[in-house]
Amino acid sequence: MKDRILGDLKKAMFEYNELAAVSLTEESIKEGIDPIETINTLTQSITEIGNKFEKGELWLPDLMLAAKTMQSAIVPLEEEIKKRGLKRESIGKIVIGTVFGDIHSIGKNMVLTLLVANGFEVIDLGVNIEAKTFIKAVKENNPDILAMSALLTTTAPEQERVILALKEEGIRDKIKVIVGGGPITKEFAEGIGADGYEPTAPLAVKLARSLLKK
Repeated sequence: MKDRILGDLKKAMFEYNELAAVSLTEESIKEGIDPIETINTLTQSITEIGNKFEKGELWLPDLMLAAKTMQSAIVPLEEEIKKRGLKRESIGKIVIGTVFGDIHSIGKNMVLTLLVANGFEVIDLGVNIEAKTFIKAVKENNPDILAMSALLTTTAPEQERVILALKEEGIRDKIKVIVGGGPITKEFAEGIGADGYEPTAPLAVKLARSLLKK
């Protein structure tokens, strides 16, 4: 039974079948399958899809659909983990959000999904986040990394404002900062004092792991 459910779940991930994936994760819970093992199946699937994207075998819409499918499928599993008092092993904590003035979430959500799949604990602040909210989240959660997305040229400077606010609060040296988004470049990231930038979600995960030497 377990092999059938997890096999079908992997198939649903590769077919971007959100309804089937959610149904299968719920079935796995009813059958008493360890929710962490089921999450591992989702993780392996999204990682394979991300690797295929990086090799040019899949396209951005594929990655977006896979991320959306995993986001939905993982919800009942996380609830079951909390109910059982279990805890997923975390390799690091990340606060993520789209900067003030920008309501785009697609890129952020893809990065978030892959970070979770790779074992990071992620606190998602959402979109249109002011510098003071980023600062508050950093102080309250003590993350290893702050990840910021900006999808507009007009909002890209907000990333620098947050970094300057971190310096003003005296906590810049306590956290790594990574940035991304359509208008962001390596040169821009270096110019505002970020610790790193990558143009795609899979590479952003590799960057986060490298910054924490994981």
